[in-house]
Amino acid sequence: MTLQVNDLSGKNLSGKICCITGGTSGIGKETALALARMGATIILPARNLELAATVKKEIMDKTGNANIDIMPCDLVLFDSIRSFAKMFLAKYDRLHILVNNAGIMEPTRQISRDGIERTFAVNHLAPFLLTNLLLETIKQSAPARIVNVSSDGYKSGTINFDDIEGKQQYSGFRVYAQSKLANILFTQKLSSMLIGTGVTVNALHPGMTATNLLNLLPPFVRPLAKMFMLTPAQGAETTVYLASSPEAAMTTGKYFIKKKIAPLSAKAQNADSADRLWSVSERYIAQNTEI
Repeated sequence: MTLQVNDLSGKNLSGKICCITGGTSGIGKETALALARMGATIILPARNLELAATVKKEIMDKTGNANIDIMPCDLVLFDSIRSFAKMFLAKYDRLHILVNNAGIMEPTRQISRDGIERTFAVNHLAPFLLTNLLLETIKQSAPARIVNVSSDGYKSGTINFDDIEGKQQYSGFRVYAQSKLANILFTQKLSSMLIGTGVTVNALHPGMTATNLLNLLPPFVRPLAKMFMLTPAQGAETTVYLASSPEAAMTTGKYFIKKKIAPLSAKAQNADSADRLWSVSERYIAQNTEI
């Protein structure tokens, strides 16, 4: 599907507000650097504020862009996400680009303080909640873009609605793949809800990239594996393209690989699954408080 209105320039983002999760390392950091070079104001939600301050200085030094803002946010905790959104909305009345980039994969089942399996919480529920909290402001900022970093690993995933947190049987890769499929279903559902608003929503596979997820491999394997992986800057290219390029301005509800629209499996286009996942996600959020 395409939109008729979206004039966001990919070459000059001066005056545009951009929020990037997971922006203190890897693909997220390279995305922040690239968009800062284009003149965007960059907001980095961060759990580790000391690291974020170092990254902020690095971005400023490398790009000459002083409009880099860090705000506390732990994406594994609903209250922290809500506090960040409240702080953001008190300071900014526009959001032109939201990049849901942060992602984890837990090799063993870990539970957040909210009582939710961490991979599902960070990879799906966090962007679901954050996007919804900021959505009215994003719509008021149109033309605007939402970019969801997924993975081709979604092909191995299934939304197990009977055991979505892996309580009965846990596999780190299985719940990760499920969360990446959830990213795409979320993208599909949200894009259909935003038709006519001037807001695009797209998902992407960054490619096999040498990020912190590399640390999940045995130490002796990492150097060899890294030789065959993209650098974080290379892995960020499709994210930056979707966030900024004029070529992607009128495209929504799609899945991209190497800056090109890629076909999706039938399960990633299942509207019933997308609707059900949205309802399940709302119930998770409502267990603490309403969106």
